[in-house]
Amino acid sequence: MSVQLLVSAVNAQPAELAEAMNISSDAIVVNQCSKYDYTELERKGYKIRFFSMNERGVGLSRNHALLRADHEISLFADEDIVYVDNYKELVEKAFREHPEADMLLFYVKAAPGRETYTIEKEGRVRWYNCGRYPTYSFAVRTERVRALNITFHLLFGGGAPYSNGEDSLFISECLKKGMKVLKVPVTLGAENGRESTWFKGYNEKFFYDRGVLFHFLYGRLKRLMALRFLLAHRGEMCVDIPFAHALALMKKGMKEATFIGREKEQNHEANV
Repeated sequence: MSVQLLVSAVNAQPAELAEAMNISSDAIVVNQCSKYDYTELERKGYKIRFFSMNERGVGLSRNHALLRADHEISLFADEDIVYVDNYKELVEKAFREHPEADMLLFYVKAAPGRETYTIEKEGRVRWYNCGRYPTYSFAVRTERVRALNITFHLLFGGGAPYSNGEDSLFISECLKKGMKVLKVPVTLGAENGRESTWFKGYNEKFFYDRGVLFHFLYGRLKRLMALRFLLAHRGEMCVDIPFAHALALMKKGMKEATFIGREKEQNHEANV
């Protein structure tokens, strides 16, 4: 069994990034910047392949990395994660202990004020609770994902039209296509506390974009899940924007997402 770290970065320098993240496994880094370039470096006896691309979009960069992955296990990463020395061994051990799992979710300690999930005990991940996990918690069996033709959505995440959600859509697609997803209480590292590239507070764009996401994520249940989401987090999220207005913004986003879906169908029919 072998583990490869797949990193999405922006304007990074190869050696500096490898040291800052404590990369201690083979890795592929896709660096969103202003040029196209390729370089390789070695750290702790492992090979790091560094692709620089004049493109934007975290989903696109993750897809580029996944396309080039050549190890049994792909562990997704962001550039602001600092890994423990033995993360590779921890991931390998967890997959050996769970041969039935196609995907495992690990814990990475978030910076204060940005905690979105915890993993206190082992368990199965289902469609109704998959939206809380960030991409940097994901590890997948590479060939299983390829066989099912699963990739990251290009409309969501940093550098895309809608703020975030590429992680939720990815794991949702994994579940829909029959992959067995488990969470394990194993800590791989921690965020370094840098400023978020997409989160600018619970403003109108946040709720609007979340409405677009819920359309794709929950389908017919999107309004019910939006209400559940706001009720669960109203004390934190609905301070500057009242509950009713936040819900209206999410519904507005859902309406736009409906047109996005129709445009996709029309484009598909035109190409057939």
